[in-house]
Amino acid sequence: MKDTESKREREKKTVEMMIGLYCKKNHGSLKGDLCEECGRLRDYAFERTDQCPFMESKTFCTNCQVHCYRKDLRERIRTVMRYSGPRMVLYHPVVAFRHLMETKRERKGLESGKERMLQNVFTTPVKIDRPSGIDL
Repeated sequence: MKDTESKREREKKTVEMMIGLYCKKNHGSLKGDLCEECGRLRDYAFERTDQCPFMESKTFCTNCQVHCYRKDLRERIRTVMRYSGPRMVLYHPVVAFRHLMETKRERKGLESGKERMLQNVFTTPVKIDRPSGIDL
């Protein structure tokens, strides 16, 4: 449980850094301060992270099967991520590297899970019952 909570806090800190970078460069906010719009987005992201029931099994929201963000806020967070993601390497390189490694690790796990599922589909014998009275 402690690991899940530290994961939540790390994700919240990363999102806050990304929103802060976006806000500073696009809205002219000072370092450490957010404009009202970005502050609301951060608060909403924190709320979603705190309530996420899948935190133990996933790393980031992009890898989740359930998208719990409201549609308008999902678009706003995507805009922030697209802008801040590549720039995180310059402003927060350790956080960016950790994010990259965790994403690769999870994608590899998801792909191996898909491969196992497909392997089971193609190797499990299936018995097809034909309705009586129909000649093929």
